[in-house]
Amino acid sequence: MSYTALYRKWRPSGFEDVKGQDHIVQTLKNQITGQRVGHAYLFCGTRGTGKTTIAKIFAKAVNCEHPADGSPCGECASCQSIAAGRSMNVVEIDAASNNGVENIREIREQVQYPPTEGRYRVYIIDEVHMLSTGAFNALLKTLEEPPSYVIFILATTEVHKIPITVLSRCQRYDFRRITIDTIAARLRELADAEQIQAEDRALSYIARAADGSMRDALSLLDQCVAFHYGTLLTYDNVLQVLGAVDASVFSDLLRAVLEKRTADCIRKLEEMVIAGRELGQFVADFIWYLRNLLVLKTTDDAEGILEMSEDNIKRLKEEAQLVDGDTLMRFIRIFSDLSNQLRYASQKRVLIEVALIKLTKPQMEENLDSILQRLAELEARMDEGPAVDQELLKSLAAQAAGGMAAGAFAPGTPEGAGGLPGAGGSAGMGAGGIAGGAAAPADYIPQKVAIPKAQLEDLNLIRQDWGKIIRDLGGAIRPSFRDTVLEPSGDSCLCIVFSSPENYAIGSRPTVLGELETYIGQHYGKELYLKARLKNAGERLNTIYVSDEELKEAIHMEITIEE
Repeated sequence: MSYTALYRKWRPSGFEDVKGQDHIVQTLKNQITGQRVGHAYLFCGTRGTGKTTIAKIFAKAVNCEHPADGSPCGECASCQSIAAGRSMNVVEIDAASNNGVENIREIREQVQYPPTEGRYRVYIIDEVHMLSTGAFNALLKTLEEPPSYVIFILATTEVHKIPITVLSRCQRYDFRRITIDTIAARLRELADAEQIQAEDRALSYIARAADGSMRDALSLLDQCVAFHYGTLLTYDNVLQVLGAVDASVFSDLLRAVLEKRTADCIRKLEEMVIAGRELGQFVADFIWYLRNLLVLKTTDDAEGILEMSEDNIKRLKEEAQLVDGDTLMRFIRIFSDLSNQLRYASQKRVLIEVALIKLTKPQMEENLDSILQRLAELEARMDEGPAVDQELLKSLAAQAAGGMAAGAFAPGTPEGAGGLPGAGGSAGMGAGGIAGGAAAPADYIPQKVAIPKAQLEDLNLIRQDWGKIIRDLGGAIRPSFRDTVLEPSGDSCLCIVFSSPENYAIGSRPTVLGELETYIGQHYGKELYLKARLKNAGERLNTIYVSDEELKEAIHMEITIEE
């Protein structure tokens, strides 16, 4: 007797067996019991969440001779005929291979004839997004006004490819990804029924690896059981079959990264390659591990969010103390970008090694989160080694919080030469750059300009939160304010300097500036006037603004204040 795969053997035959889609099941049952069955349905959602299964159950229920609470009885001639695939009333079509106009014309001809038995003819069109444009057009009229005895159920994993003309003619049901707990409970139920010995930890990992798909979970369980047939299915067995990595490896890798042990990170990767671990799965699992650490760092009720044992949460809490949230977000960004690259890469190992080097050597990247990490390292060294220039440290912090949050490095200003100009262009580090560095060329040396103390306070207040202000307003404003800096422009007035003519055309509009002024007034209690200008060709936005009192004390002479 041939073997039947678990996902086929245990496919639900009634609504009560469907897991994780209660909102859809209850709605369909209510329609059947209330005799309010529609003529066209669209089931959309990720793979393996029950779209086709529920469509078949629904087809049985509307034709069942003795339905119970909206569910098919499974015993009448109609139910048994549909379950066996013999019924002429249920037609299942794979649109991936039957996507032409002629295929839809055949359906239009068939729907003219009422069912010989039962009440409804049900057409289930799977992967309907694969239909051609002509096929969709041919389907429209029939879909809008089908005979009273015809029901269309369209299923798709890519609902964005469905024409709006089709969407508007269907009742849409979005299938959710099934939770890890729900999948794990179902795996335990089936394992007991099949007399499969398996650890709960092993089933939980399979459930997580299935990524919300019950069908994938059953296929993975089938694969693992086949490899270790007749023995206890352990967590280590599952990792071996799926090419996955134990969480302890991630812990060791994280510590090596935080301690800047680049060579150890690469050796860890080599060990996984030699052991035959799947590198794409390793990257996905490491991102998930970092996500759990970030959740622990940023939420109060992490235990209620993380789906893991108390022992694992306790271990993660200890590791979360080793790293700050900003650094974790940088790590997640780098590995998320890496995950996208691996899909089409032939040299996966090289790309992962490059990513690990980025983690251990943030100075190799020129972006906000790497600067924040290096700033934290500078602060940590203040108590350990030679004194660090306090003004330099404050300058670097202001630049990271201001200019980088709103855009990127000021054009033409390299790191360490003229400083990292912030949103106000006032955070340059002077000719020396980082303490102990080489002198910068003369054209990189920032100019110091004295302004009244009140103007400087307004400038610093808005400059340090400039990135947050732009993010909060969001919408079309945010992308237009990339690479902008703030400069003083008189009493209660600031000027926004744009680097791009296109962004200037949008950001300088009175309505946009008015929205910014209103936000500043509401959140900072300041009545400030904003204006805008376009950066001049060759202009360096690295001016250092100081109060006139500070400059007088520094140079002990009279100065002229710019108006």
